[in-house]
Amino acid sequence: MMSPRPKRHTPQGNLPDAILDTAWKQIAETGASSLSLRAIARVLNITAPAIYNYYPNRDALVTELIVAAFTSLGESQKATAESVPATELEKRFIALGLAYRDWALKQPQRYQLIFGTPIPGYQAAEDITVPAAAWALLPLMQTIQALYEAGPFRPERLPGLTPELKAMLAAWQTFVRQGGIEAYEETLYLAYVVWSRVHGLVALEIGHQNPSFITDPGEIFRRELESMQQQYLGE
Repeated sequence: MMSPRPKRHTPQGNLPDAILDTAWKQIAETGASSLSLRAIARVLNITAPAIYNYYPNRDALVTELIVAAFTSLGESQKATAESVPATELEKRFIALGLAYRDWALKQPQRYQLIFGTPIPGYQAAEDITVPAAAWALLPLMQTIQALYEAGPFRPERLPGLTPELKAMLAAWQTFVRQGGIEAYEETLYLAYVVWSRVHGLVALEIGHQNPSFITDPGEIFRRELESMQQQYLGE
């Protein structure tokens, strides 16, 4: 007579957290494009309808994960900004860049989810994901705004704004103003450009796309931060 098949452990306590944890593991192992609610349910030994009580479809879960990733990044950036005195804004600027890379290297699956290859068929709920992304960028934006007001920021070194770019930045100003934040057009422009430059280097590093002779990408990354500091904040 065959012995009864042992039952898998069914998670007790906070099932939503268990679902998210399992989803992150699935992303780390097989990529975000293969995320499956039924596969998560099997791992947790719950029925598919049980998981649908929390997430009616895959896109709802992906949106939740995106918000969680942006929140984690934003908390890291906020803690970094608060760790550097307001009297040392240029040091804070560099620290935020270094913290961005550090977070990405420690949380590659989260980084890839929010900044990597789009998931086929997924349509972001922008009313949910855009505010989360904006919050993650807020510490950098606030630091640049403070540098602008304190004097080191040199906007006169930038080319003039075209009408098209000015209109886009004005729309962005309206968006951040709804959150109770005031920012100059050039603050928003520079926050976006600085992010794009550090993002490019981090994306190459996480994607293992650097040539083999780049044995320490951190050295290039730090120099790029210092280059931006001199370009935009130098005498």
